[in-house]
Amino acid sequence: MPFWKKVILWGSLAAVLYIALSYHFIFFRWHDVRVLKKSELTLNYTFFSAQGKSNKVILAIEPLRRDGIADLLVKAGKMNEEQKEALLALFQEDTY
Repeated sequence: MPFWKKVILWGSLAAVLYIALSYHFIFFRWHDVRVLKKSELTLNYTFFSAQGKSNKVILAIEPLRRDGIADLLVKAGKMNEEQKEALLALFQEDTY
């Protein structure tokens, strides 16, 4: 294999790994995938299925909550702003 093909291959693999470390891919339905920026580079919750889960269960996951999944749930129409604030307050009280 020529050197330039190896460079392209390894560069592409590095880019895919960096994307996996940088973003959450949230699946609401098989055709409804939303992307959420991670606050730190990690493989935790890179792919997350929200299908069939309640908003409370989803927001109970601290890394997703910290990265702003509540706003994503509002944009996706899964809850409104009042529900978001109530659930976030519930989890904020649990941290004290």
